[in-house]
Amino acid sequence: MGANPILGVFLHWLGGLASASFYVPFRKVRGWSWETYWLAGGVVSWIVMPWLLAGLITHHLLSVLHAAPASSIFWSYLFGVLWGFGGLTFGLTMRYLGMSLGMAVALGYTAIFGTLVPPIFHGQFGQLLRQHSGIVILVGVGVCVLGIVFAGAAGISKERELSTEQKLASIAEFNLKLGLGVATFCGVMSSCFAFGLDAGNPIKALTLTYGTSTMWQGLPVLVVVLAGGFTTNFVWCAILHSRNQSAGEYLRIPANASHASAPGHPPIENPIDAESTEMALQIESIPREKLSIGLNYLFSGVAGATWYMQFFFYTMGETQMGRYRFSSWTLHMASIIIFSTLWGIALKEWRGVSARTKTLVFLTLLTLVGSTVIVGYGNYLGLQH
Repeated sequence: MGANPILGVFLHWLGGLASASFYVPFRKVRGWSWETYWLAGGVVSWIVMPWLLAGLITHHLLSVLHAAPASSIFWSYLFGVLWGFGGLTFGLTMRYLGMSLGMAVALGYTAIFGTLVPPIFHGQFGQLLRQHSGIVILVGVGVCVLGIVFAGAAGISKERELSTEQKLASIAEFNLKLGLGVATFCGVMSSCFAFGLDAGNPIKALTLTYGTSTMWQGLPVLVVVLAGGFTTNFVWCAILHSRNQSAGEYLRIPANASHASAPGHPPIENPIDAESTEMALQIESIPREKLSIGLNYLFSGVAGATWYMQFFFYTMGETQMGRYRFSSWTLHMASIIIFSTLWGIALKEWRGVSARTKTLVFLTLLTLVGSTVIVGYGNYLGLQH
């Protein structure tokens, strides 16, 4: 099957939607510390889903990984470890800046480094400047960065306009200075994921020789990269469990914990709306602690599975972009910010802002959608030569 940039852009949009949406189920977790629900969801996203889908969809997964060059495994894993430092601070970015501004800053750094470093490393950047299709793609990257600037400007404009009470109503622990620092670190380290996927190219080539379809060639690489990410996150969460004495939360809800995982979210008096007296009696017969823990695992698992799907669709979309696969990272970042901005609107993070700020939000969406179209068109031009 030949490359199809239009299909590739659509798949990257699906990946962006999944990435922008994964944190929403975490908002429903009650009584658990951050490290508890982050690791509970992470086991699903970094271990269960990669192995499950790669094992089901690709051919001879274990044989491919065993036969893969040691250097490819090593670098894919190491970049996954480094990416993990960005991944574990991603939740803190959302915590201190909110979904819209947090993703704009973090993903701005990630988009620039993750998109441009691989072609520079492989000595392809000069070639891009000599080809019309390459120039179009670089223009698309630039437009994406402009959209990220608009997103950041909108977030800063909102921060200046709203009162402290209004900020805390939508983002309970809003802290601009701390959030920007965390987001910067998160963004730079998160770009290592793109480097890990690039280092896994020999694994992709090998799985194709074992009969795996071109569309699924990236799934074995995700197993390795995400194992590295799991390592970093596991160690950090273990440290937090030791420091906060929170490891027992996997078995029970602390007696002194509120049912809201973060300030600003009221306890749920009844997690399930009983539609009949019989169902109500069944729910009442379940100990509240067990019901809460079950829901916490459910929402954490949904969040983890949703998070993984971003790269499931990413690896599919990458196969459709032709020789300019590196541009997939820009498409992914732009799509994430588009949908995270829409989530921010839905969650009322922009309520009460001025017309100027709303205009910046509109320009963010318009520019980022335009960047995906330009990058897709550049890849289409690349197929004509």
